Amino acid sequence: MNIVLVIFDSLRKDCTGVYGSPPWGTVHTPHFDALAAQSLVMTRAYPESLPTLPTRRAIYTGRRVYPFHDADFRLKGDFRGAPGWGPIPEEQPTLAELLSEAGYRTGLISDVYHMFKPSKNYWRGFDQWLFLRGQEMDPYRSGPRLSQEEIDHWFPREMRERGLGNKTLGVVDEFVQRCVMNYHGRTGEEDFFPARVLKEAAVWLEQNQDAGEFFLTVESFDPHEPWLPPRHYRRLYDTDDDAPEQIISAYGDVAGLDGGLIARTRANYSGEVTQCDRWFGYFMESMRVLGLLDDTMLIFTSDHGHSIGDRDYMGKRGYPSAPEVYEVPLMVRFPGAEHAGATSDMFVQHHDIAAEVLAAAGVAPPERFDGIPFLENAIAGSPGKRDHVTVGWGSAATVVTDRWWLNCKADGSGVLLHDLHAASPFAANVADEHPGVASALFATAEADARGGFPDWIVDLARSQVDAPGCSEIVARE
Repeated sequence: MNIVLVIFDSLRKDCTGVYGSPPWGTVHTPHFDALAAQSLVMTRAYPESLPTLPTRRAIYTGRRVYPFHDADFRLKGDFRGAPGWGPIPEEQPTLAELLSEAGYRTGLISDVYHMFKPSKNYWRGFDQWLFLRGQEMDPYRSGPRLSQEEIDHWFPREMRERGLGNKTLGVVDEFVQRCVMNYHGRTGEEDFFPARVLKEAAVWLEQNQDAGEFFLTVESFDPHEPWLPPRHYRRLYDTDDDAPEQIISAYGDVAGLDGGLIARTRANYSGEVTQCDRWFGYFMESMRVLGLLDDTMLIFTSDHGHSIGDRDYMGKRGYPSAPEVYEVPLMVRFPGAEHAGATSDMFVQHHDIAAEVLAAAGVAPPERFDGIPFLENAIAGSPGKRDHVTVGWGSAATVVTDRWWLNCKADGSGVLLHDLHAASPFAANVADEHPGVASALFATAEADARGGFPDWIVDLARSQVDAPGCSEIVARE
């Protein structure tokens, strides 16, 4: 059986039609919806650790990255996005390596530039890998540079003056400068990344029809910011061509921000999602034409979502954690669309994808492996082997059970507890009303950390400012 893994970066679960709609209304995803109708749909899927690179390390190896033991990477010249932001450890075999050894032909098509920086090795084991350059801060172009007026057009001053976290205005301006500069020279939709990535993935399928069995990974950085879709996609959601543009996050509080800027951001993001959907449809049609739909398993997911005005925040973060960032879409289309229309609410995490890929290929996992195959239980309607998930991001941990959502720092402070049975679970922090629950869930986070949190993560937690509205109780006993 062939296996295709498709990952869209920053695709919100609620922007994929089968899972509903975001707060601002319907996002048009007819091809994602068509996939859902032919697939087993997992309704409670979560990352293992975040953001971009820790997520992919877990997916590619089936090993837990949380709580970032031996993951304090400080590589020269590299952006240190978060704890765990580094290469795949040499002693951890990857899916591509294991499947290649088992006779699979392996391919990787990606524009996620973080995976291909000089210090990284996420292409390990692939018989062919193709890196499409020019996303975000990739030094793809050095000119012509934008004027300050042009920068202000794409990232309005009102947005720039919001909370920018550790980013100074100069750093943000340079980010916009590089992003837009890299987009110079595009004359049609096929020049944009979703088209390029998914067309190249289709070409790989066409060129590798002689493979006995193959494993193809398709990584689309879109709909990650900057949100610069072709105008006709943005106009599906906002027809005002003269409105101020807004293409990146403030990574801060946007309460009181001009509602038009938030609406424009949502329109640009929604346009990116619909653009990704269109070219995913192209890829699926290529699979149909090549006769691959009856002997190929396709797994569709995202690394995380993105807050766009949800609870007055724009950006993504691990503390406080939120469903629009932490809950991810996960759909599995079996060969011949077997089990079409089935759903499962069992807990599943990113590293379980690796376990399922190996199981589907009949390849034994390595001795040290954390992922759990889930499809057999999901099809049978079983609750599976997980009664909770633990997700790590930086110095914070999130634990989700059937009823509770705990988020706090690794030293047990700054506690946020949400009752998922409440009408509006994230409207209130109920930690003070349920201190025993908070302590028990934090003990679960520590147990999943296997040996506890590294000292450097605890030190990082102690230096981190408590989230607004957190409890003064300390969950660590």
